[in-house]
Amino acid sequence: MNNKSSMQGHPNGLMTLFFSEMWERVCYYGMRVLLTLYLVKSLMKGDADAALIYGAYTGLVYAAPILGGKMADKFLGYRNAVLLGAILMAIGEFLILGGSEQFLMIGMGALIVGNGYFKANISTIVGKLYEDGDPRRDSGFTIFYIGINIGALLATTVIAYVGETYGFRYGFGLAGIGMLLGLIIFWTGRNNYAAAEGLGFTEEGNQKVFGPLKKAHMVGILSLLLIPVCYFLILQNSWMDYILIGLFLFISYTLIKAGIAADAEQKVTIWKDRMIALIIFMLINITFWACFEQAGTSLTLFADRNVDRSIFGWEMPASMTQFFNPFFIIVFGSIFSVMWVKLSNIGKNPSIPLKFAFGILQLALGFLVTNIGLQFVNEAFQVPLITLVVLYLLHTTGELFLSPIGLSMVTKLSPKNIAGTAMGAWFLSFAIANYLGGQIAALTGGHGDSGQVLTAGEGLDKYISIFSTLGFVLIGIAVLIILFNKPLKKLMHGVV
Repeated sequence: MNNKSSMQGHPNGLMTLFFSEMWERVCYYGMRVLLTLYLVKSLMKGDADAALIYGAYTGLVYAAPILGGKMADKFLGYRNAVLLGAILMAIGEFLILGGSEQFLMIGMGALIVGNGYFKANISTIVGKLYEDGDPRRDSGFTIFYIGINIGALLATTVIAYVGETYGFRYGFGLAGIGMLLGLIIFWTGRNNYAAAEGLGFTEEGNQKVFGPLKKAHMVGILSLLLIPVCYFLILQNSWMDYILIGLFLFISYTLIKAGIAADAEQKVTIWKDRMIALIIFMLINITFWACFEQAGTSLTLFADRNVDRSIFGWEMPASMTQFFNPFFIIVFGSIFSVMWVKLSNIGKNPSIPLKFAFGILQLALGFLVTNIGLQFVNEAFQVPLITLVVLYLLHTTGELFLSPIGLSMVTKLSPKNIAGTAMGAWFLSFAIANYLGGQIAALTGGHGDSGQVLTAGEGLDKYISIFSTLGFVLIGIAVLIILFNKPLKKLMHGVV
């Protein structure tokens, strides 16, 4: 592979992909950081409705890469899929500027389909810049991951501030400009990553269908039909229950069947057990992220109504409180990666089940911190800002125990011939988690059981009560995982 080296001996294309992904994340998180407040304050949706729309949207966003990856593998090629995704995402952001619910829903549909093409395939191009077994690969992905979090940090500071201070449409417009910047960088720097394989139309994608139209062109055109499908699923979000449960059962069956086939082929008895372990970890992953994803819904509305956000006379916008998570990831990410290596060297690295349990424990403690904040409530029924800072700190350290470990684990647990399907299954667990997160957030809203609007004091009590319940349930789940550590490790057959 003829790859010129650039930064720290990495292929030239890495920095092009780093900045393309960074600006795409500015676009995605820029829209997401404002979405709940826009639904509640501009479109006058109730808290529960806003949470369910948000949950359906983010759930579909995480499900879309499963299809986006398959279409790129089979027809479009990775560069074309990323370009199509970037164009659709930019169009989606600018449609939201129409200012009505219809424009928002169509825009969200375009963002979902676009994200499916972009997100699934830009990471694939990063992987293809390196030969198999290249020791620089992990380091390259770490650099790429930093780009993701810088994008999230820009979105949750600049776009959150502009959107809440000057008007939501300015925030959404800035997010759209961010996507255009990512698209320009990706296109103008295409020669830098040209050495990666599979960028153009595949052999099947090049086959003519009718006239000058090829199969790859048809995939692009038919993708547009998915936008109204997403529109429908966001509005009729109860359909998502059946779709996601059906997909989970189907993918679980597929994984176990593939595990049995791999055992028969290799004359061993490990792959079926490993697939069962993977399904259990998917369920644990769903639990973690359904609670973690309260950041964009209930925790943002809690910040808006019941957190004193004054800092030396300046009031931090509520959506901007979401910046603590990417900020802490940038601060602690490299510390954690060094920590795992050092623990491994002295034989003290916790097993994967224990890492998941400790991650969930920190998530639980984050929610329970709100009870301490309650002891320092002011006359406006607001807890101090430090409450949210500590909550997000614990949620972020919990994420670092679980998220990078999970991705690495999927590649180790799955047979080579179904690596893509296994990663798709892992993405599906995030889709289910985000959708469930919306359902949980719908319970926390600023309305009582009979629909009356709650006072600030009643709202605060309701938020703390639900956050406490989440905390105690999560502690129970963490204890359960610790108790079943040995049987889970046995199912994993030596994967650490």
